[in-house]
Amino acid sequence: VQLQACGGGLVQAGGSLRLSCAASGHTFSTYAMGWFRQAPGKEREFVAAINWSGGTSRYATSVKGRFTIARDNAKNTVLLQMNSLKPEDTAVYYCAADRNYYSDSYSDWGQGTLVTVSS
Repeated sequence: VQLQACGGGLVQAGGSLRLSCAASGHTFSTYAMGWFRQAPGKEREFVAAINWSGGTSRYATSVKGRFTIARDNAKNTVLLQMNSLKPEDTAVYYCAADRNYYSDSYSDWGQGTLVTVSS
């Protein structure tokens, strides 16, 4: 599946952004979807994931309660609503797809979208 992420930008601390990831192909609804991020000078880290139906999701501890992942299988999209943003949320955010909701290495990746949170 091919993925295209968008929605990044510059926001002040405490603000909100919503990232969107559009997927191509007819098998989107069979994939678990995830969001990852990579801050400058740091390794890529897991942010959130959602299973194929949207009925199950999980989050990194650092974003739990502030970020929400959702999907619309009819529109082949996955969203990441980010609230109460902090400067440490600044990173390039990537969406990814895999058949396995619990995968440690997602198979398909989109290009990143930059989120910058100013203090």
